[in-house]
Formats: sequence, C-alpha cells, structure tokens
Amino acid sequence: MDYWEQKIAKMYRIVFLVLSSVVLLSCSKKNDVAIHLPYYNEPTFSPLFITDTSEITHTIADFKFLNQDSVFISQKDIEGKIHIANFIFTTCGSICPIMTTNLKIVNDSLKNHSDIVLLSYSVTPWIDSPTVLKNYKKQKQIANPNWHFLTGAKNDIYRLARKSYFAEEDIGFSKDSSEFLHTEHFILVDKTKRIRGIYNGTLALEMQQMLEDIKSLEKE
Repeated sequence: MDYWEQKIAKMYRIVFLVLSSVVLLSCSKKNDVAIHLPYYNEPTFSPLFITDTSEITHTIADFKFLNQDSVFISQKDIEGKIHIANFIFTTCGSICPIMTTNLKIVNDSLKNHSDIVLLSYSVTPWIDSPTVLKNYKKQKQIANPNWHFLTGAKNDIYRLARKSYFAEEDIGFSKDSSEFLHTEHFILVDKTKRIRGIYNGTLALEMQQMLEDIKSLEKE
C-alpha cells in the first residue's frame, strides 16, 4: 500500500469512527427520552426534560367525588399510583364513545397492573348520577375495579379539569367555570401526581404510545 492509499484508508477509518459516534449518541438520546418522560408544569404543555423534580411545582390538586358505586374516590386512591384521567359524559354521541373504546385498549393491556388507576370524570354530573354511570360502565363491559367513573359538583370537576389536568387545548385558566368542558385529551399522571403525558383519546395509535409511556413510568 503506497503513501496515498494509506492516507485514504486512514481518512475512511476516521470518518467511520466519527459517524459511529454520532449514531451512538443519537440512539442514547432517544433511549433517554423513551425512558425518562417529560414533565408538564403549565397549560401550554411545554415538555420539561429534567432530572431535578424540585423544579416541577404543578401537581394534581386534592379532590373527592362519587364513583359509579356511590363510593367516594379522592387523591388518597391515587397516592403512589400511576393514573390516567379523561372527561366524558354518558349522553355524548360524538367523541366520548370512541374515547371509552380506546381507553379500553389501555385497560385491557393493564389487567395485571393493580397500581394503575383510570378516572373518567363526567362533565355533565347533573345528568350522570352514580346509577347512570354504573349502567354506562356495565354497557361498555368494563369490569376493572380500578376504572372509576366519577360525578360530583360541576364547578369542582371543571376546576380540577382545567386547573389541575390542563384538560383543554385552550389555556385552562382563561375559561369560566360555567363554560362547557369537552375535550378528547387523556392525561397521564405519575405516582407523585405530576403530569407526564397527554394523548388524543380519539386515536387508537396514541393508546399504544401511552402504554409504552406507562412502562417507562413504572420503571422510575
């Protein structure tokens, strides 16, 4: 091998090593994102990829609502557990049935996960009594005892939805509590009651992403 052939061979080796390093770093970063989910600290849903959780000031506020069995469910029932929240009403003929069907995809994949809670809050609590919600759950063939359909005072549910879960696309704080709440969002909350994911509940594909994200949270 002459001088120039040696130079060219050496150059190719250097380029190969540089490209390999870039690929490895890229994969490492992707893995970090997959394993360490972002935090959401405000209604704009700007993701925060941080390790110092002292910077995260927002958590789901205390609450207390009746479920479909007329049993009070509160923040105590989600302490130390991952939970998913969404907002529906039983007389909804548009997105709610789709959302419930899609959330069942997640529910059916988590049959052996007793530490995960699903909370479906009614946005028409003046219609959706515990009895109505119980019939709705039965009609949808949902047997999971950790999936609660909740009702209570409208102002309390709407305040929790907008100020704690940031449930709507518009900034929650800008809406009056009397303005009707209707959102397709599913909100994923970690064991410390911090928001870690938001998903379009009308898209089945997003349920698969949520399941992957739940696996990541379980490892934290």
